[in-house]
Amino acid sequence: MAKEIERKYLLKDDSWRKLAQGTVYCQGYIPTQHQVTVRVRIVGKQGYLTIKSPTVECSRLEFEYPIPLEDAQEMLRTLCEQPLIEKTRYKIEWEGLIWEIDEFEGLNKGLILAEVELNNINQQIVLPPWVGEEVSQDPRYFNSQLVTHPYSQW
Repeated sequence: MAKEIERKYLLKDDSWRKLAQGTVYCQGYIPTQHQVTVRVRIVGKQGYLTIKSPTVECSRLEFEYPIPLEDAQEMLRTLCEQPLIEKTRYKIEWEGLIWEIDEFEGLNKGLILAEVELNNINQQIVLPPWVGEEVSQDPRYFNSQLVTHPYSQW
């Protein structure tokens, strides 16, 4: 069983751009109940199915499995809520941690978030100079919420 401990931040500026190259992601969410999320994702030519428990503070259970690309494409087309989440993810190593920066497209264009996964909820971190306000506790910034409440409609 995997536990995800993650913190999310807005960005102060674009100085991070010179530090990484991006990978295109396409993902969608299968409707569920009780704040459990089921995500279908395509990264490059690989599909993934992920199930996440409700978030408590910055932590939740996460189970992720590779699936055939064709299955992921079919699930995104027929089972997932629309619109799909389209984004480019950049990974940057900073002070021993991998920061993931998501630059959203489509109805979420203009939103750029940085997130970092931690080993424990109290782990101390050094914020990169391009990281701004923390939004970990704000559900508007959860990818699953950006489907039904896109950034462009805030």
